Amino acid sequence: MVTKAVPKGDAVKRMGDIASKIYHDLASSEIPTLSLPARTKSNIEFNEMYRVWKYGNATTTRSAKSLDGAYMLLRTMHMADFIKSMIDQKKSSTLREMYYISEGWGLAKFGAQQESDSLAEDLEIMTLCMREEFKLRPEEDGARVIGNLTLEERTRKGDIMKIHCQEDVGDAGYSIPYNVEPEKLKIKSVDADFILAIETGGMFDRLAENGFDESHRSVLVHLKGQPARSTRRFIKRLNEESGLPVVVFTDGDPWSFRIFASVAYGAIKTAHISEYLATPAAQFLGITPSDIVNYDLPTDKLTDQDTRALQAELTDPRFADEFWRGEIELQLKMKKKSEQQALAKYGLDYVTDHYLPEKLAEMGVI
Repeated sequence: MVTKAVPKGDAVKRMGDIASKIYHDLASSEIPTLSLPARTKSNIEFNEMYRVWKYGNATTTRSAKSLDGAYMLLRTMHMADFIKSMIDQKKSSTLREMYYISEGWGLAKFGAQQESDSLAEDLEIMTLCMREEFKLRPEEDGARVIGNLTLEERTRKGDIMKIHCQEDVGDAGYSIPYNVEPEKLKIKSVDADFILAIETGGMFDRLAENGFDESHRSVLVHLKGQPARSTRRFIKRLNEESGLPVVVFTDGDPWSFRIFASVAYGAIKTAHISEYLATPAAQFLGITPSDIVNYDLPTDKLTDQDTRALQAELTDPRFADEFWRGEIELQLKMKKKSEQQALAKYGLDYVTDHYLPEKLAEMGVI
């Protein structure tokens, strides 16, 4: 099922509704409050309609009853006004710029950028709009793509630029922009059999240099570590619009497992828009703890932090199925982790000539 974007123009109206709620509370001599879903691991539930993890029914309330709550509501009003002015003026701002803009908000200024980033996410939740509609963008764009696909991107001057992601790019591939919605980026054609999302830049470059996109008819997408929202949205669109399976290839550690979870199930901090970002059909290829054993890979010891992360994943509903429980318990028993580049133990071509074809065949992808 292809997800639908929130209709344009709703962002300003829905922020106006928030301001009206605060005004009504004050006019009624009531303490102003705003409610939103609790953004915690215990409050994510599997949504059968979208097949992703979303926030459940537990809520939290921001109230002017406390000083901290009053400051938060004041910041909310300032941010909503700032976003409205950007939309009206057809301008945009980075999240970092917005944080510094708040220096002019007097008592409402933020103490750290994490606070302003979090409030922007709260506004997404309350308005049911996406950050891109607020004209807010991250400091960095998405990652890189190489494969036999043709895109049409609208340039800054409004012209349409056609890009073939093998013939019209250099060794680094096509750079995914921060806004990948259809009005900005169109996927015109794809001639491939699957999408391979790769955690590390080194492994992405290895596969590109070895011509894996051509020899195995694949679209290679560099996740760039924890993938940006635009990267996850691009993968979802490519999967839905082309019907190609998505396979995720990461390091073999708990943090990399969470990278896969954010692609397939949705990240906890963005669970309010999982249906726009997550690709439920995505499959995890490796490096699995079983791969460490089966391929006799070089390893490092798990740190105490790694161990705590794995133990936390055993209680994370996104890792509740039999496959993940078995792999996580095996890794805790082994007390070892490994990287994608550990496959170089067998030579630079081993990953493209042996490991990936074997794993992809096991999964029925090729």
